[in-house]
Amino acid sequence: LIVLTEREILGRQAKAKRRAAAREADINTFVELAPGDYVVHVNHGVGRFAGIERITADGVAADYLKIEYAAGDKLFIPVEQMHLVQKYIGSDAAAPKLNRLGGAQWENTKAKVRASVKNMADELLRLYAMREQAQGFAFSPDTPWQREFEDAFEYEETDGQLQAMAEIKRDMQSPRPMDRLLCGDVGYGKTELAMRAAFKAVQDGKQVAMLSPTTLLAEQHYQNFCRRFANYPVKIALLSRFVSARQQKETLSGLAAGQVDILIGTHRLLSDDVRFKALGLLVVDEEQRFGVAHKEKIKKLKGAVDVLTLSATPIPRTLHMSLVGMRDMSVITTPPRDRLPVQTYVVEHQPRLLKNAIERELARGGQVYYIYNSVKSIEEKQAELAELLPKARILAAHGKMTERQLKPIMSDFLAGEADVLLCTTIAESGLDIPNVNTLVVENAENFGLAQLYQLRGRVGRSNRQAYAYFTYRPGKMLPEDARRRLAAIRDFTQLGAGFKIAMRDLEIRGAGNILGAEQHGHIAAVGFDLYCKLINEAIEQDLGQEAPPKPAAETKLDLGIDAFIPDSYVREGALKFQIYNKIAACEQPEEAERLLQELTERFGPPPRAVRNLFTILTLRNLAEALAAKALTAPHQILTLNLGPKNPFDGQAMLRLANFYGKRLKFLGKKELLLRLELENRENDARLAEIKAFLQNLLAHLGKTPAEDIANPGQKV
Repeated sequence: LIVLTEREILGRQAKAKRRAAAREADINTFVELAPGDYVVHVNHGVGRFAGIERITADGVAADYLKIEYAAGDKLFIPVEQMHLVQKYIGSDAAAPKLNRLGGAQWENTKAKVRASVKNMADELLRLYAMREQAQGFAFSPDTPWQREFEDAFEYEETDGQLQAMAEIKRDMQSPRPMDRLLCGDVGYGKTELAMRAAFKAVQDGKQVAMLSPTTLLAEQHYQNFCRRFANYPVKIALLSRFVSARQQKETLSGLAAGQVDILIGTHRLLSDDVRFKALGLLVVDEEQRFGVAHKEKIKKLKGAVDVLTLSATPIPRTLHMSLVGMRDMSVITTPPRDRLPVQTYVVEHQPRLLKNAIERELARGGQVYYIYNSVKSIEEKQAELAELLPKARILAAHGKMTERQLKPIMSDFLAGEADVLLCTTIAESGLDIPNVNTLVVENAENFGLAQLYQLRGRVGRSNRQAYAYFTYRPGKMLPEDARRRLAAIRDFTQLGAGFKIAMRDLEIRGAGNILGAEQHGHIAAVGFDLYCKLINEAIEQDLGQEAPPKPAAETKLDLGIDAFIPDSYVREGALKFQIYNKIAACEQPEEAERLLQELTERFGPPPRAVRNLFTILTLRNLAEALAAKALTAPHQILTLNLGPKNPFDGQAMLRLANFYGKRLKFLGKKELLLRLELENRENDARLAEIKAFLQNLLAHLGKTPAEDIANPGQKV
């Protein structure tokens, strides 16, 4: 009797069945607020957030954001209008100047910034137009080989991976050159998607270049590519200092002749003697690790080829360019199955604590990274660790070693023949050794935030619990920005925190030095988020897509119903704030439905006060579509203030009067009154009646299909 598995017969391994879609993190909530933080209200300016306050009026309770302005002014904003408020990100050197409520100061400030971003918008449009007009190569649709290659992936793809891959393929099959930023946390499978894109390019006779920031990472990519492409006639070569001069010469000759399909290497790929016969795809791994000179060479290499950039913590400028639409962006937010967040500790350097942590890892058969970023004294540190851990096998590695010295050390550590790898930041990017699940970083205060995040990403790449210890010198007075960096790496431990890290990095460094010194004052005046929105406004105006800018909709609602999250339902303040933020950000009915389902799964069936928040959200969106100033219906009479610009002409008003009869009255051109058929505040049918009325108004303006108002109880 012979038993054969699918792998022996078909050469690939069966994967687990697709599971239900995992909840994905909301990218729009990557900046949290805490009391004392500065905020920007799009219509009222810069203030200081003072927390969430519950106010009861006329027997009705609701939660409000309390914002303090200059001269003791206070503004209370209903939680359903949180979308009008963003955290202030600008110059970190000094606190921003608070605005006064009322008056023209804030509008004048916005007008000045609008004028300053006009030139930037013109430049962005010019670049965008050049990119749209550029003619690249349109790759063929997927072949059976492509599907076979993807099926051979031994893990189950996450929903985020599948979505991102679909976007990459759509770009590659378009004649316009691709310029896509693929963001995903460490270990979320970005490299696998790069392999699939490379396979697609090679099948159409094009060559692929993969640019890595370090020699070790290039070597690891080379090994992974060779393993995945082993069953296919694809020639893969490596170009780095690990490769001898003779092999490099052979590789360059084969590349120019078209005999090398995929070339993986460090910045050596950017040298003048590297010539491709038919380059079709450039993959750039961890773009933030390359210097200005290298980036200029990458730009020249791009030309009309497709470019895919991989990053776990995109540098703020790259993130900004993506958010304003200059680069396409795909985000993998779904963690792999069974992935656990890394338990992170920021502590004073204590040898006894580190000894216990390392011995605990070795006792369970694991390995340890010990980051010590000083080549001069690394040998002394190795001797010190050997004395502290007499039973541990310790290897030391740093970037100044030759390839002959470094390669056997890394091979031994990978093979499990050593317990601790003492090294400089050469371990920072991409090293993937699942058995390493404890990280120690000495003198962590000297590292940048993105660097700390990348280092932590070297552990926790399996289903084992991983630990990271960031230590600083005992008794040392840390600079303010170093304290904030360490606090951020300690706080952002959840899976998918790469965006939060990038945005916090932007806060700490300040936005002015990212977009240029000439824009520094303007960013400081309105904050980074509103600055980006003003750039988008300017671009839309240049494209003729929108009329001159108008104040953001701020419709006042009073429905006479309780609307808040009780402490008995969600106790933690930060979590409650995040939920309010998500509710306010819902623009489509499906988004609200998904969020309601998520709350039910996490906290149980929502009470009436929470369900009312979603009802208010729906009615707010409908009222804002009418550009209404206020909607009040605390009792049986509904009052709708349409503001100075009534959207209804005489004929529309006549049709409405005929439709509702004596129940509807017009008070001049600004207001209309409707007598509701139901008076009970908490009656769902009464709220459905209000919703149907607003839908009917939109239908008479031609903004809502007629079938949407056929059933007043229908969900919107």
